Amino acid sequence: MENLLHAFEGRDVLLIMLSVLIGLLIGVEREYRNKSAGLRTFILVSFGSCLFTIISLKIGVGNPDRLAANIITGIGFLGAGVIFKEDNKVSGITTATTIWATASLGMCVGTGNIFLAFIGVGLVLVILGLLTYLQTYIDNYHKIKDYELQTLSEADFEHTEQLIRQMGFKATIVNQRYNKESLNTTWRLTGNINQHKELVKVLRRDKQIVAYQY
Repeated sequence: MENLLHAFEGRDVLLIMLSVLIGLLIGVEREYRNKSAGLRTFILVSFGSCLFTIISLKIGVGNPDRLAANIITGIGFLGAGVIFKEDNKVSGITTATTIWATASLGMCVGTGNIFLAFIGVGLVLVILGLLTYLQTYIDNYHKIKDYELQTLSEADFEHTEQLIRQMGFKATIVNQRYNKESLNTTWRLTGNINQHKELVKVLRRDKQIVAYQY
């Protein structure tokens, strides 16, 4: 009986160590890219999910689906903590979903599906690493950015609109704020990366545009 108990404990320790390795592999990639959740976070997410799964199987939970659902809910709150909004941009969604995926891999290890877990690790690293270059390639040819431009008169606004159209952007007005001193217009511009770089140079030189922000 004791030998059997030790055998099971040894297997559990192995599973926990494998979950730590999984968290380490993903955490290194996130740490390298200087993301808000780094090495220790992903190790603990993977380890914790694995341990919760092992414990649930050992204590004989009547419905394991409930425990899995609770783990996912808890990870959801953790992921929400790394998402933040700055001006018109939302950041941290990729890191939050990576935390969620890492938890699922830890649960895989906890149930003994080691091969499936490491296939999952490979896919996560491919998505985070190689597909970043594909995303950059797409952005270079189809970049969408919001610009807030401040002008002093209606004529200056029309000049700005004409300038944007001449540079070949696909443009829409997102928001406008008017007061007696100025007209602030937020433009959503779609174009390639070189068009955006050239626009910034033009905005710096154009005297009819009082201020800009993007």
